[in-house]
Amino acid sequence: MEPKGYQNGLNILEELTRNAHQIQEQVLWEILMKNAGTEYLRRFLHGQADKQLFKNNVPIVTYEDIKPYIDRIDNGEASAILLADPITQFVQSTGTSGGQPKLIPMTAESLEKRVFDPILVDLLMKKYFDGLDEGKSMYLYFVKPEMKTPSGLTAAMYTTIYFKSNSFKNGLAKSYTSPIETIFCLDNKQSMFCQLLAGLLRRDEVVRIGLSFASTLAKSIKFLEDYSKELCSNIRTGYLSDWITDSGCKYAMSSILTRPNPDLAETIEQIFDDKSWEGIIKKLWPKAKCISCITTGRMSQYISLLDFYGDGIHLASPSYGSSEAAFGTNIKPLSKPSDVSYTCLPNMAYFEFIPLNRDSEEKAQEFDSDGASSKEPSEMRNKKGNVEPVDLANVKLGQCYEVVVTTLTGLYRYRVGDILKAITNAILSLDALGCVLTSYSSYADTSSTPGRYVLFWELKMKASNDFPKLDAKIMEKCCCVLEESFDFTYKSLRKVNTIAPLELRVVKHGTFDALMDFYVSKGASISQYKVPCCIKSEEAIKILNSVVEAKFFNPKTIF
Repeated sequence: MEPKGYQNGLNILEELTRNAHQIQEQVLWEILMKNAGTEYLRRFLHGQADKQLFKNNVPIVTYEDIKPYIDRIDNGEASAILLADPITQFVQSTGTSGGQPKLIPMTAESLEKRVFDPILVDLLMKKYFDGLDEGKSMYLYFVKPEMKTPSGLTAAMYTTIYFKSNSFKNGLAKSYTSPIETIFCLDNKQSMFCQLLAGLLRRDEVVRIGLSFASTLAKSIKFLEDYSKELCSNIRTGYLSDWITDSGCKYAMSSILTRPNPDLAETIEQIFDDKSWEGIIKKLWPKAKCISCITTGRMSQYISLLDFYGDGIHLASPSYGSSEAAFGTNIKPLSKPSDVSYTCLPNMAYFEFIPLNRDSEEKAQEFDSDGASSKEPSEMRNKKGNVEPVDLANVKLGQCYEVVVTTLTGLYRYRVGDILKAITNAILSLDALGCVLTSYSSYADTSSTPGRYVLFWELKMKASNDFPKLDAKIMEKCCCVLEESFDFTYKSLRKVNTIAPLELRVVKHGTFDALMDFYVSKGASISQYKVPCCIKSEEAIKILNSVVEAKFFNPKTIF
């Protein structure tokens, strides 16, 4: 980007944050003016674009509440029953949060707003990391096939929609090591192989590494382990593996893999042959200044693993969003992953925040707002006794919230429900074993009485790829620390034996890659995949239970 365009972008960001309250008021007014007459809102607003009427009458809802309207539009009814602007396509959620994929309406205006978010992120990264304009970014991105709905509209993952936009193809994509044809390849294995191969061939140019989620980077490292010899062979001979049959990949790689390069192959092979893969990212891409991927919420479980692989390369968690909307940007990308907060982008949607009680505080993403109050929290309740959400301007410092959004695309006071819980304290106990937690999940085991919660952990030795030698006392301590971090209700039920002690099951190396493959085979996007916190799928639970290496319980029976 030219210096003038760069400065203009930063000025826009400053304007957004400085005038957040006024912008939020304007956004809500525009949404209500456009949509007050729709079938959905007319019941509550009687055609009036009135904020107080909106607050008093429009209910806070989940996807299930608006699904009947989405289904009607999906089956051919006019989108005006829910929103005034015509729907251009549906954004399809991944469905890995425990339910079926959702269909979220998208309009031309909403897409135009959302594609601006990655540009802001790029501007901020270049402001804080010198030299990002002087090389290539190795971003690993993947797409899923679009589907046609009965109405004739297409439905696709948001990442797929974004990568196919002119904003991406004519902008950021030009600075990536991955040719756009390799990103568009629908075969994830071929796409991953070619993107990693392109990144290795251009290793001396790579100044930034990026992905959507930390989980995808963990998957990519495992892929490097499995295909290290073949990648080196391709570089050594100058020939692409025969099983790469995608025409786009073959065409794109023909302009990069142009000749045998035995010296480069030998250098990379020596790095791969190291017994310990600590610092493997830094060794393979020595000029990389940062790793850009989401490391908050459910992705925080990968921080220690990425620190291990990155060996000092800064982890920058750039933004916070979902299929429903873009929520915030990290305006301090040099923050430690544990200190990351997101500044709300007030032009993206109208935001409200439901205060969370003390037991839920560990579960929320962190948000910043220039309009935050410094007063002590004092929850407002409505006539039904429910906690009233607050506007962005009334967010209180130190309080945790659940996000509620109202958008131009037919979501009115919609609960995103992206509330997560960390297990950081238990992870610290693993240092004594010389290993790191690579991934985890859980499920409620009701096969016996009383039932219990089961936690699956995949561990990796720091010094090698061998399965760790587990010390029973340390693992039992992990169980103890975990249970002691749970809320009062859980502890009360444990005390009277209504819930059995927590069980910790350690699984084989590669198990969570197999779990990802399972969900991807069911339609999830590898770019947007998040390990479910609590698994409900019997097939997924069977995958995990089939590779358990060890089991541990909390020896304490009384809290």
